[in-house]
Amino acid sequence: MTKPAGAPRHRVGLLTGCVQSVFFSGVNAATARVLAAEGCEVVAPQRQGCCGALSVHAGRDAEAQAYARALIETFEAESVDFIVVNAAGCGAAMKAYGRLLGNDPAFAARASAFEGKVRDFSQFLHDVGPIARRHRLAGRVTYHDACHLQHGQRVHATPRTLLRSIPGLELCDSAEPDICCGSAGVFNLLQTEPARELGERKARHLLATGADVVATSNPGCMLQIRASLARQGAHTPVLHVAEVLAASLDGADRAVR
Repeated sequence: MTKPAGAPRHRVGLLTGCVQSVFFSGVNAATARVLAAEGCEVVAPQRQGCCGALSVHAGRDAEAQAYARALIETFEAESVDFIVVNAAGCGAAMKAYGRLLGNDPAFAARASAFEGKVRDFSQFLHDVGPIARRHRLAGRVTYHDACHLQHGQRVHATPRTLLRSIPGLELCDSAEPDICCGSAGVFNLLQTEPARELGERKARHLLATGADVVATSNPGCMLQIRASLARQGAHTPVLHVAEVLAASLDGADRAVR
C-alpha cells in the first residue's frame, strides 16, 4: 500500500498487470507515486492475477471469464473507490466485464459494479482534478494513442491535457495519430508482417516530430514502438505518461528523458 501525500482524497486499487509488471515495473511505481501525490491511498494486491484481456483477444472466453471472476473478488476484498489501470488493453477489457459475465447469475451484477469503478490512469486524474505541483521539464514530447484507449475506451484528450500541464514541456502532434502501431493485443504475434509494417509507419511519423521522447499509455505499444524505432536506427525513449508525470514531481528543473 502507498500512503497519500497530505489529506486522503480516495482509496484506489491499482492493476499491476502481466506485461506491465514484468517488462515495465517502473511504470507501476510511477503510477503509484503520482496517485499518492494526488492524495490517493494506493492498494495493489499482491495476489491479483491476469485481467483476461489477452484471452479475450484470442477468443478464449471461458479462460477470460475465470480471470475476471478472480480479479473481481480480489478487488472487492479491498473496498476501493476506484480501480486505476495504466495499461489500455487491460482497461478496455475490464470495462467490458459486465458483458463478459452478463450470463453468469453469480457475477453479472458484481461485474457491472466492478467495471463502473474502472478508470484509465489519465482519465482518473482528469476526473478528480490534479492538485500536485508540476515542476519544469524542458523538451519536446509526442504522444501515441493506444488503440484500446482512444477507440476502446474513448479516452483521447486527457493524456495530452496532462502532458500539457507540465511547465516547459512542448507537445508535438504526429501524423496519422489514429493509426495503430501494430501491437493490437496479440496481432503482432499472429500477423507479424502487417504488424511490422504498421510499426515502421508509426515510427516514421513519431520521428518526424523531432520529439525528444515518445509517450503512450499501453505496455504493448511501448514494446512495439521501441522495436520499430530501433529498426529505424533511432533510440528515442518511449515512456508511459505516468513516468513523465512522475518526473515532473521532482523539485529540480530538468530535461525530459
